[in-house]
Amino acid sequence: MKPQFELDRRPVGDGLPPYMIAELSANHNGRLDNALRAISAAKAAGADAVKLQTYTADSMTIRSDRPEFRIRGGLWDGYTLYELYEEAHTPYAWHKPLFEHAAREGITLFSSPFDESAVDLLEDLHAPAYKIASFEATDLPLVRYAASTGKPIIASTGMADEEEIAELVATVRDAGNDKLILLHCISSYPAPPEQANLRTIPDMRQRFAVPVGLSDHTLTHTTALAATALGACAIEKHFTPDRSDKGPDSAFSLEPHELAELCEQSRVAYAALGQAGYERREAEKGNLQFRRSLYFVKDLAAGETITAAHLRRIRPGLGMAPRHYDEVIGCQAARAIAAGTPVTPDCLG
Repeated sequence: MKPQFELDRRPVGDGLPPYMIAELSANHNGRLDNALRAISAAKAAGADAVKLQTYTADSMTIRSDRPEFRIRGGLWDGYTLYELYEEAHTPYAWHKPLFEHAAREGITLFSSPFDESAVDLLEDLHAPAYKIASFEATDLPLVRYAASTGKPIIASTGMADEEEIAELVATVRDAGNDKLILLHCISSYPAPPEQANLRTIPDMRQRFAVPVGLSDHTLTHTTALAATALGACAIEKHFTPDRSDKGPDSAFSLEPHELAELCEQSRVAYAALGQAGYERREAEKGNLQFRRSLYFVKDLAAGETITAAHLRRIRPGLGMAPRHYDEVIGCQAARAIAAGTPVTPDCLG
C-alpha cells in the first residue's frame, strides 16, 4: 500500500497535514437546500472534503416490525431500521446537484456507498474516492467492488477486530488497489473519549502498513488533536449547518464555527510536530543574548590574576559560556579590564 497518494489532486497519507473530512450524514434533514448550504459552510470552515452517505432504505434493510428490526435505546430509540434509513437517506436524485455545487465551491465531495448500486451511481458522477463505513467494513463483496474502481478507499474500523481489518486490507489489495487509508473509530454516538484508545493509530499503521486516521465521534476537539499528534493522516467529524435543526446525527456533529476551529487547530498541531532534532530553532536565535555568560565584576590591572571574586555568571550572554568558569580562574588579565566587561578569550593572557 502507498504511504502517500493523491485524492482529488490533494496529497494525503503518512507525514502530511491531516485531511479534514466533514461528514454530512443525515444532517440535511431531508432538505436539499440544507445539504447545499452544508457544503458551502464546510468549504468556508477549511475542510478538505465533504462526505455523503449513498443508500436507500431498501438497499440497507427490509421493511419489518420484527423485534430485531427495531432500535432500542440511544438517539434513534423506537425507530425500525427501515424507518430510520427512509428518514435519513440522501436521495439519489440529489447527488448530481450536490457534486456540481461542490465543484463550484472548490471542495472535494465523495460518499460512503452501502451497496453496489450506490458505487455505480457515484462512478457516473466521477466521485474521486470511496468511504467504507464501519458497519460495512466486513461486507467484503462491497469493499471489493468499490476498490476495483481504482479510486482511493478510506475505511473506518469501528467494531472490527484485527482479523477483520486484515481481511479488509487484503480485499482492497487483491482488487489491485494500493490507495487505502484506515480510520481508527469507536462506533458509539457520541463516543466516550476514555475509550478512544488512540495508541491504536500508530500500532495500526505499523501492523497493516497503511496510512491511518481517525473517525471521531467524541464531543470535543481534544481527541482529534491528540490523534493528530500521534500521526493521524485524516480526521473525519460529523458536521451540521445548525445543531438546532435536530437532525438524526446533530447531537454529536460540529457546527461551522466548531469545524473551522478543528481544522485550524489540527493543522497547527500537525505543524507543531515538525521534525526530531536538536539544532537551534530560528525563533530562538534572537534570545541567545539572554543566556548567562561570564562577566568581570571588578576592575583588573594588566597581568593581574583572575579570581572568583572577579567573575560572575550573569545575563546577558555576550561573554564566554559558564562552562569555562573554572578555566578562567587563575588566568592573568591580558590588559586592564573594567568591571562590566564580558569575558572573551582575548581578555586572557
